[in-house]
Amino acid sequence: METAPRDSQDELLALRALVAEQAARLESQEAEVSKRDSIIGLLRAQLELLRHRQHGPSSEKIDRKIEQFELMLEEIEASRAEAEMRSGKHPLPELDDASDKPKRKPLPDGLPIEELVYPAPCNCPTCGGTSFLKAADKVVQVMEHVPASVKIVRHVEKRMVCRDCDTTVSGEMPTLPIERGKPGPGLLAHIMVAKFDDHIPLYRLSEMYDRLGIDISRSVMADWVGRVSVLLTPLIVLIRTHIAAVDRIHTDDTPVDVLDPGRGKTKTGRVWVYVFDGSCYRDPTPRAIAYYYSPDRKGAHPADHLADFRGVMHADGYGGYKKLYGNQIIEAACMAHVRRKFHDVIKLKPSPIADEALARIGALYDIEDRIRGMSAEERRTLRQEHARPILRDLKAWIEDTQRTLPQKQKLAEAMRYALSRWVALSVYIDDGRVEIDNNIAERAMRPLGIGRKNWLFAGSDNGGERIANILTIIETAKLHGHNPETYLTEVLGHIKDYPKDRLKDLLPWNMLPATTALQKAV
Repeated sequence: METAPRDSQDELLALRALVAEQAARLESQEAEVSKRDSIIGLLRAQLELLRHRQHGPSSEKIDRKIEQFELMLEEIEASRAEAEMRSGKHPLPELDDASDKPKRKPLPDGLPIEELVYPAPCNCPTCGGTSFLKAADKVVQVMEHVPASVKIVRHVEKRMVCRDCDTTVSGEMPTLPIERGKPGPGLLAHIMVAKFDDHIPLYRLSEMYDRLGIDISRSVMADWVGRVSVLLTPLIVLIRTHIAAVDRIHTDDTPVDVLDPGRGKTKTGRVWVYVFDGSCYRDPTPRAIAYYYSPDRKGAHPADHLADFRGVMHADGYGGYKKLYGNQIIEAACMAHVRRKFHDVIKLKPSPIADEALARIGALYDIEDRIRGMSAEERRTLRQEHARPILRDLKAWIEDTQRTLPQKQKLAEAMRYALSRWVALSVYIDDGRVEIDNNIAERAMRPLGIGRKNWLFAGSDNGGERIANILTIIETAKLHGHNPETYLTEVLGHIKDYPKDRLKDLLPWNMLPATTALQKAV
């Protein structure tokens, strides 16, 4: 029997060692991928939980957690893509949960399409032939970014002179939003949305335009913002009037730093929000959000804002509201605030009693999840049947438990807070149009929380008022499915010439979103 030469045996052993090393490396990489995928899955689950969480820690804290998780996901997923790119792997398609088949999200409808055609060669590379049969084209569609651009629009009003009587006749040029100014409605809408919805300071916006070779200074844009604010004032007044005329609102307020030139520092102003949203109980009344600014937090400000309001008001425990409650305004307290008091106890140390309180409150929220979207009458009936006994037992349990606790503990403080507001906390049981909490108003305050991180402070009290005014129209437009930039472009293109007695036509709920209008036209 012949034996392999020594050199061949050495090569064989070396190959086996190399294969073993590669297998170990592959196993290590697969373990790393599995670990990374597990982390990604966990982060996604936590994100989904936070996004759907409607009762818990304050919304701003939840926002911060979401931002942190989003950043972690970005870093992990970018690192995975880097590793796949370096190894020559192609990303695996996501699987459809129902069919386990690869799924691909369709490209958005309505985008402009540019077609690049790559002609086939005229000669066959194999045989040199020139006679071909038609085959199916290979088509690959990708999304591509088109850099922001600004164009010049020349408005040409044609004029003619009558030969018989010398009368001059002409076309009808639309009135520009800013007379003798150079911005069109689309440019103005972009600047307003960039500043007040995307929270980009004007000096940064000026730098962005400069990169496109367009010189628009911060001071010029500030002038345009002021003029557009005046143009939109009639619509803002109509939205606020609409809010005052409904019978159910949610309110909240938040501090805003404002420059105080006289003292060379900032002072604290206040932005108030009033929201009507009856979508949870099928109310056809248009939804709306109204913001107001005040230089301080005195109770006179909400009293002035709500001078014409009659109905139920969801609010926190701010003392300035107390004088408003009575025959005209009924207080509806926020169960989410009660829940947070008990949650704060657990954050300090474990507490079976606080856990029990949270479990009982959670049962009330489970009912709200089931009845969301039902009619007001159905909600009232089911709350009386299912939620009233839970609420009654919760009160009795709190009263009995509180007596056994040291009264200086945070747990006892949470219980006193709940009992002191119990009548207002119970209003929602007998009215299907009332919500269990004030989260609607807290969500409406998020643009202010995001904006403060970017613009840090308002330049003056007038600046604070402008922020409140423009947010009123932008956030209400978004409630009704509008792209705010598209909506403002349409409004600013017509509002100067629009009959004053028909301005309601330009309110967000009286105009179809562009996508809906396009679908109906098709």
